[in-house]
Amino acid sequence: MPDLHWTIPVARWSSWPAAATAAPDIGFIEPIVRRRLSTLSRVALKVAHDCVAQDEVRVVFASRHGELRRTTDILRTISAGEPVSPTAFSLSVLNAMTGVFGIARGDRSAASAISAGAETLGYALLEAYAQYAAQPGSPVLLVYADEPAEPAYGTIEDEVQGGAIAILLNGEANAGQLVCTLSRAGEPETAEAAQGASHTGEDNESGTEESFASQSQALLHCLETGQPAAWQSAGAAWHWRLHERAI
Repeated sequence: MPDLHWTIPVARWSSWPAAATAAPDIGFIEPIVRRRLSTLSRVALKVAHDCVAQDEVRVVFASRHGELRRTTDILRTISAGEPVSPTAFSLSVLNAMTGVFGIARGDRSAASAISAGAETLGYALLEAYAQYAAQPGSPVLLVYADEPAEPAYGTIEDEVQGGAIAILLNGEANAGQLVCTLSRAGEPETAEAAQGASHTGEDNESGTEESFASQSQALLHCLETGQPAAWQSAGAAWHWRLHERAI
C-alpha cells in the first residue's frame, strides 16, 4: 500500500490532560444534562467548546473505547436483574457527545463517530480531512476523547492514555498546517526504521522525530512543541509535523 499524505489547516486546537484533577468547565451545558454526563463526555465537550464560536460546524468524534465504562455498568445492571436507566442507555452510545453538543448549540450540522482500535485518532484525522476537502467552505471539528478500559477486560494492546484533543479545520489555519503521513509495510517495521525513514527534508529542519506510546501523545507533542512526532504499530507508521502559519 502506498503512503498516504494529507495536510490539515488548523484554525484552533485544544486539549485536556488525562492526569487532570480538576473537573472541566462545561457551563454551556444545561445542569439537568450536565450532571448525567460521564467524565469522557465532559472532557470531550470541554475541548470542543474551546475550539468553536457560534458558527455551525460539522463534527467528527473519535474514541477507541467510547462510553465503555457506562456500557459495562449497564451490563452489570442487567446481570443483576435490575432495570436499566433509559438515560444511561441513551448516553452509552459512541456518538453521545455529538448529540449533546449539537443540542446545546442548536446546530443541526452533520456529525459522525469513529472507532478504529489503537489507530482511532489517525483515521479520525483522515476522515476530518476528507470531509473538509469535500466542502472547504464548511469547517470541521475533530474531537478525540478516550480513557483506558476497566481491568475486567484484561490486557489491551497499545492501550490509550486518556484525555481529549480537539482540532478545528478551516481555511484560516491560524495555528498552522498539520501534515499527516500513514505508511504501511508488508512486514512490520521497527520503530527505529519508521523513525529513520522520516528524517529527510523538512523533518530534519524542524527537529528530530520522536516516537510515542500512543497516537494522542504523539499528536499532542507535535501541536504543543511544533516538533515532528510518530507512532508505530505492527506494519504501520503514523507521522505528524506542524508547519507554522506564514506571516
